[in-house]
Amino acid sequence: MELNVLLFGVTKDIIGGSTTSVTLEDSSVLGLKSKLFDDYPKLKGLNSLLIAVNNEYADDDLIIKSSDEVAIIPPVSGG
Repeated sequence: MELNVLLFGVTKDIIGGSTTSVTLEDSSVLGLKSKLFDDYPKLKGLNSLLIAVNNEYADDDLIIKSSDEVAIIPPVSGG
C-alpha cells in the first residue's frame, strides 16, 4: 500500500520535507513506524514519536487504510 504521510517539527528536518510517501506491507501503525525507522534511522533518536490517523492519536495495532490522513507528531517542548 502506498501512503502519504504528513510531517511536523523535527521530523520534517530528518526526512527532508513536509510530506513523504511510504510503501507499506504491514499496514498497521507499528508497521509504519518500523518502515520509517528503517528508512530514517535518525527518527529512532527521538524520545517520543506519535502517529495520528484522521486527526486522532493512533495505537500501534490500528490498521491504516490508503485513504486515511496520517501524520507524524514529534516530541513537543514548551517554554
